Amino acid sequence: MRICVFGAGAIGGFLAVRLANAGQEVSVVARGPHLAAIRAHGLRLRIGGAEEVAHIRAEEDPAALGPQDYLLITLKAHSLPGVAERMAPLIGPDTAIVTGMNGVPYWYFQGMGPEWEGRHLESVDPGGVVSRALPPEKVIGCVVYPACEIEEPGVVRHLDGDRFTLGEPSGEKTERVQRLSEALRAAGFRAPVRPRIRDEIWIKLWGNLTFNPMSALTGETLDQLATRPDLRAVARAMMLEAQAVGEALGVRFPIDVEKRIDGAAAVGAHRTSMLQDLERGRPMEIDALTGAVAELARMLDLPTPIIDTVLALVRARARVAGCYDR
Repeated sequence: MRICVFGAGAIGGFLAVRLANAGQEVSVVARGPHLAAIRAHGLRLRIGGAEEVAHIRAEEDPAALGPQDYLLITLKAHSLPGVAERMAPLIGPDTAIVTGMNGVPYWYFQGMGPEWEGRHLESVDPGGVVSRALPPEKVIGCVVYPACEIEEPGVVRHLDGDRFTLGEPSGEKTERVQRLSEALRAAGFRAPVRPRIRDEIWIKLWGNLTFNPMSALTGETLDQLATRPDLRAVARAMMLEAQAVGEALGVRFPIDVEKRIDGAAAVGAHRTSMLQDLERGRPMEIDALTGAVAELARMLDLPTPIIDTVLALVRARARVAGCYDR
């Protein structure tokens, strides 16, 4: 299969190396020193005390690669509106678009019924620019669980995890999603296909929409946010508001809020990605993680006062730091 990874950073690099070394025809779209290093030395993955290398085609211009069987998008969601149109040369009549990004995806309403048809979320799809470039009907949903980092240009370090949960927005178990699952499993990943991919999205989102902005505002690590009584109370309130939004959209939450918070506490003294981005002066995933949930609540006419307050504060904090431009 022809597989292109657009955004061959930490997660994208992890996927690309493993898939290429399992025999798939893999290419990546990258830029700058990372692109130069991949071309010169291959894409290197450091995992479990060993190093794996994949010598794969790397381009800055997607037009050089042509239509793919699978387009794996592993960018951060806030980057997608600015580059979605560049992906057009990678998309043919039978291309499946796989979105391996955190937060509420731009295609969320695909297949949800007539009342949602043609709607989009401004927080992740401003003006519908992403949906026009990347047709939602071509999408396979993907929830990413591994943790990786770019150690240096051309080098990805794996930290934890190997699961990529897949699912068609329609809930069908199509041939294309099964083929992708088989390819990922052959590459050493766990890749279950779920009939209710939105449930999986919300379980991960439930923690991200809460703990990421709280960490950026306080500087606290995950264990402190989940165990200090005052901070835990804020997290619980946000999560209960979000649960009401998800359930109004038909989502089923298989665990209760206390167990979800306890799971976050068990991760330990982890600095969330949003806190790390703030400290490094990088754009923050505010809109896909928290803003989209507030926007969904407005569509449903549901109150989310704590989410709205934290969202306003973290947006202000990010603007002052030069990490947010809305």
